[in-house]
Amino acid sequence: MSPNITYVVVAAVLVGCGVYLLLSRSVIRALVGFLLMSNGVNVLFLVASGPAGEVPILGEGDGGPIADPVPQALVLTAIVITLAMTAFVLALAHRAWQLGGTDLLDDDPESARIHRKAEANDTSDDETVQEAVDSIAAGFADEETGEERR
Repeated sequence: MSPNITYVVVAAVLVGCGVYLLLSRSVIRALVGFLLMSNGVNVLFLVASGPAGEVPILGEGDGGPIADPVPQALVLTAIVITLAMTAFVLALAHRAWQLGGTDLLDDDPESARIHRKAEANDTSDDETVQEAVDSIAAGFADEETGEERR
């Protein structure tokens, strides 16, 4: 059994374009990227399910190989989940448009602060946290040497 290379290429292109759009700052572009990715994954499910066969109900058809209904059920479930996520993200995009007049996401100040602290290699906000880290490190050092800590 060899998969249809056309479906594999289509799935790869859909997922690739979806990832590219998902990394955008625009909410609508990210939504389109999510939709492309979900469709690419659905095509990949169908490719992975094997060759097309007879209907999955026994007693129908001419007795050829029976198609597996599980991948089809997974794709239908994924379609429903994608529909719900699309409605949710569209509501978020509409609300962002109402409040700010744009669908571009701003930088998160908390994320920028954490990034600056990580670059400075200073992730603690409090001296007691650093003391606790030093105490734990000393405990590990004592365990390695076999000495008892007092």
